[in-house]
Amino acid sequence: MEKIRVAAVVGPTAVGKSRLAAELALCFGGEIVSADSMQIYKGLEIGTAQPSEAEKRGVPHHLIGFLDPMESFSVADYVRLASDCIRDIHARDRLPIVAGGTGLYVRSLLTNLRFAPQGRDEALRETLFRRAEQQGTQVLSEELRSFDPQSAERIHPNDTGRLVRAIEIYRVTGVTMTEQIERSRRMPPPYDVRAVGLSFRDRAKLYGAINGRVDRMMEAGLLREAEKVFALPASSTASQAIGYKEFFPYFRGECSLAEAVEAVKRESRRYAKRQLTWFRRGAGIQWIFLDDWPDFHSVCRCAFGILKEGGWQP
Repeated sequence: MEKIRVAAVVGPTAVGKSRLAAELALCFGGEIVSADSMQIYKGLEIGTAQPSEAEKRGVPHHLIGFLDPMESFSVADYVRLASDCIRDIHARDRLPIVAGGTGLYVRSLLTNLRFAPQGRDEALRETLFRRAEQQGTQVLSEELRSFDPQSAERIHPNDTGRLVRAIEIYRVTGVTMTEQIERSRRMPPPYDVRAVGLSFRDRAKLYGAINGRVDRMMEAGLLREAEKVFALPASSTASQAIGYKEFFPYFRGECSLAEAVEAVKRESRRYAKRQLTWFRRGAGIQWIFLDDWPDFHSVCRCAFGILKEGGWQP
């Protein structure tokens, strides 16, 4: 069976993935499938860096701004919806372009993981999130390690949402997340993937780009968005997003606004470092380092060349 051609643009935050993906879509007749776990939410355009209509360049974008922040959403939900998008785009003789920085989403989609339906326990989730807030996320990480050390090793100790989900899966089903992932692996993926990674060789330039983006978000109204997220239940996924939760101590009168903004920048830099670690584990990504090229048009030409090397033509 002929595989579906899929392009992917991945990498850390603030490097211009959305911009490059739009250029590739215009060149190759494509449509973009977002792979960002926070851009899915409605009303959170600034803090999640959802592309504006101008930035979309008239290219259809999928899985952006469609979900109420109160609703839960899992990687299994993402794989199901994104797979449907890819099939639909391909059926219309367009090129699906997966673009985003959520490594778990990208890998699960492009390796064709399939997840069995999982039970949820909202009361348990609320209890676990409250424990994390009161005692710290390390408590959850250690609990997870006691019955699923592989997941505890894989999930960052500060990633409250994924820690809670891993514990919830085991408590509700009696089967660890690691075992369920192994069970979900099926036949080889139906995709012919060419993946472009964007980053900087000079880590200081990446951090400078992140800091600058946060400053622009503040000018655009990030604080107002953060207030909306602060009003959500602690168990909501959106309330755990970097760029929002760092303002919560400010709203509680525990720090200054300047300290909260600096916390957003610091946690965003740490997240970018984790993103790079995640993507560099994966094979098949051809990296473009922005500091090797004089301008964005040169970066685009390099990316076009990567797709054309595989015999893909605009």
